[in-house]
Amino acid sequence: MKKLLAILSLVALSGSIYAGCGVKVPVSGELSAYDAEKKVLKVGSEEITLAAAAKIVDADGKEVKIEDLVGKKVTVSTDKHTKKGEEVKADKA
Repeated sequence: MKKLLAILSLVALSGSIYAGCGVKVPVSGELSAYDAEKKVLKVGSEEITLAAAAKIVDADGKEVKIEDLVGKKVTVSTDKHTKKGEEVKADKA
């Protein structure tokens, strides 16, 4: 019985090892297109899907609409595992 409980505990806790690892991968380049229906950004040659709670800010840190950043240089912070954009920030000119 002790072995069964130990194995079940190990399995239950092993799933939480990767949860919320917090590693972010920055993607920089010109925001050339935004598809509002699919919530997809085209930054350089990469397509990035925005997370539901994505934060969009200008170079000063004020929240703006994503459409205002099209054609400008941006840095998108993406989650390493989900590959979704969590923050889009305009680069200073």
